[in-house]
Amino acid sequence: MFLGSVRVYCGGNVNFEGVYMMKLFLVAVMGLLLSFSVSADKRVVANNLSKVIPGVVEENISATPVAGLYQVIVGARIIYVSKEGRYIIQGEMVDLSTRENLTEVSLKNVRKVELAKLDESEMIVFPAKTEKHVITVFSDIDCGYCRKLHSQLSSYTDAGITVRYLFFPRSGVNTESYYKAVSVWCAKDRNQALTDAKLNNKVVKKSCDNPVKRHMDIGKSFGVTGTPSIIAGDGTMIPGYVPAQELIKHLN
Repeated sequence: MFLGSVRVYCGGNVNFEGVYMMKLFLVAVMGLLLSFSVSADKRVVANNLSKVIPGVVEENISATPVAGLYQVIVGARIIYVSKEGRYIIQGEMVDLSTRENLTEVSLKNVRKVELAKLDESEMIVFPAKTEKHVITVFSDIDCGYCRKLHSQLSSYTDAGITVRYLFFPRSGVNTESYYKAVSVWCAKDRNQALTDAKLNNKVVKKSCDNPVKRHMDIGKSFGVTGTPSIIAGDGTMIPGYVPAQELIKHLN
């Protein structure tokens, strides 16, 4: 019988080396064809998707474990798109065999990259005495658990956790909570003004150029829906209030 161009005689000597080399060749060819197919699909997805979502580029598109479904990074969000770029799926992809949330794994990297674009001069930072970890907290001045976290701030900084605040007034733009955030940002001593607002309900009304709306937009793109929302240094999002000693376990 024949296997490719290698002749194998039943009952005679078998050219195993030739068979093995042929298999390697076929695997290489298949891999190359698959690579070409994926690249072509990514171009189609980018071209079609960019017509409705500006800014989509091929570099932000990658294949998923599901045949014909591609992951697309849009800002700090992840969506899934069919290979012809016609159907969009929004949600999380979970590998049930490993219980791994594949969407969250990708989002961790996206959040980390997006936060790296923000300078600490655009945040309100409470540094740790001896820094071991850095967390970024989306916070609402009028949120009860945000106030609880802030009331225990020293337990975080004493544990080596630097706390960086971004504003996320849940009531939205041009609301009382929003203007409180603006006033705190515009204060001469922002750290003290934030503490006064959260713990003493004391806010001196002020206005100036501020990043509050930008903070909110970043939070929304991260999927923040409630406060406090804690972002660890590796991009992991931990929703809700977590005491310092419990948080250390997560960060470690």
